[in-house]
Amino acid sequence: MAYQDTQLTRQQTQVVSTNKVLRNTYGLLAMTLLFSAVTAGAAMAMGIERMNILVFFIGAYGLMFLVHKTANSALGLLSTFAFTGFMGFTLGPILSAYLALPNGAALIMNALAMTGLTFIGLSAVALVSKKDFSFLGNFLLAGAIVLILAMVAGLVFQIPTLMLMVSAGFVLFASAAILYQTSEIVHRAGETNYILATITLYVSIYNLFISLLSLLGIMSSD
Repeated sequence: MAYQDTQLTRQQTQVVSTNKVLRNTYGLLAMTLLFSAVTAGAAMAMGIERMNILVFFIGAYGLMFLVHKTANSALGLLSTFAFTGFMGFTLGPILSAYLALPNGAALIMNALAMTGLTFIGLSAVALVSKKDFSFLGNFLLAGAIVLILAMVAGLVFQIPTLMLMVSAGFVLFASAAILYQTSEIVHRAGETNYILATITLYVSIYNLFISLLSLLGIMSSD
């Protein structure tokens, strides 16, 4: 009887802890997305040109490394907003380029709506079904390597078909990452730090939005 009571107490504690991580993660995610929108708007208002790809990678991966190094300290939140603010700022010139198209505003709104619905739907699947999606870990690792190589090849050779495939691949990759990360929080299998969980979901949403925007632009011949 005492053993059963102990087991029940542990399960209750785990549920409370998991719910806390989820609340903190989604709360911080909402704030970072809003902050990114502000920095993107600032970049558009200032007429910032599209950033050099090398500078982008150095800034993005450098700040992401900083987030991981400070995730367990008070500087973690500051690093998180620095990273997401930078990503939003680099998004500004891309949005400006799409807005210059005849149907650019519609493309952006459609991509934004599809991104939001996809994130909500996938999160609901992971939270409601309680299914363990940890098996996607190996797929994400292999997929990241393939997509990076394909992206580099697309930038070098400028092959439209390859770039289309990369965008479609990133949509699938980002969707799988959302399922995996949410499952990790629910099952306490890996992620208990809400800052790192937020960054993973943020990057997935960012990639999902950019990829959907690219696909919609290609399909509309823009």
